[in-house]
Amino acid sequence: ADFSVLGRVRAARASVTASIAEASNAAQQAAVAAALTYIRGLRAEAQLAARIADSTLAEELLRIARDQVTAGVGIALDVTRAQSQLAAMRAQLIAARNGRDRARLDLHRALGLPLGTSIELADSLVALPTSGALPSEQEATDRALHTRADLRAADEQINAADHQLSAIKAERLPSLSAFADQGATGKATEHLLSTYEWGLQVSVPMFDGFRREGRLDEQKSALRELDIRRRDLAQQAAIEVRGALLDLASAREQLTASEERLALGEQEIAQARDRFTAGVAGNADVITASLGLNAARTQMVDARAAFQSARVSLAHAQGIVTELP
Repeated sequence: ADFSVLGRVRAARASVTASIAEASNAAQQAAVAAALTYIRGLRAEAQLAARIADSTLAEELLRIARDQVTAGVGIALDVTRAQSQLAAMRAQLIAARNGRDRARLDLHRALGLPLGTSIELADSLVALPTSGALPSEQEATDRALHTRADLRAADEQINAADHQLSAIKAERLPSLSAFADQGATGKATEHLLSTYEWGLQVSVPMFDGFRREGRLDEQKSALRELDIRRRDLAQQAAIEVRGALLDLASAREQLTASEERLALGEQEIAQARDRFTAGVAGNADVITASLGLNAARTQMVDARAAFQSARVSLAHAQGIVTELP
């Protein structure tokens, strides 16, 4: 029995487990990149939809201005303002369409798909969940410390290094081995004689020129380094969890504020359009209201995208990106 060999076998097993955990960590990183790219794609789609709605509104306001001029109750300045607003919305629409196309290219790259592959996003920013109670910092941190693949890999690396250290120490112990041999002897087959040999052998290590002590010091240093790295990873996980929770809480508040601003913007444009349609006011107010609605829609899309990105960041901090709904 050679105890040093047993220690090396245990170290090898721990190294295999550590490699599996590192592969899982790489998968988590890839999932994070894909999820964020997917959210950027949804944001680009939502921005395009908002710009289409703005262009439709601008076309409607231009039609109303022209009808009023034709009916003799409007002025040419209102038509010019409406045309200018429509041109600005078309420019934004072109930029949004280009942003959507670029986001799809990024998604092709993130997913490793050929450029000719057609992509249809099954979700939308509006459909993704935004409700639900946030976990406490302690709960999220505890989960991160138990589920993060990089921490599991670090634990297994420490385990492997500890087994390797035990294996080097075990080289000082005597090793016991057994041997046996059985056969026949003689030149003539009719006169073959059976022969056998067996025995036990004990090997006692004596002196190796202090090489073993040097290997022990080297392995202890590697073990201390791994332990420091493990503590640093645990601290990093706690900081990432806290930061993600802060971002998520802030994103939720921004989302609520954006929803309120969008509702007020829609109310303002409706009232200004009614006044303009009734001929009691020019279209200056409705153009101003449309600009406000444009900004509110953009802020709403950004707030939704920021909230979903914060969800991904929290899942990444906990090591559960692949479990996101």
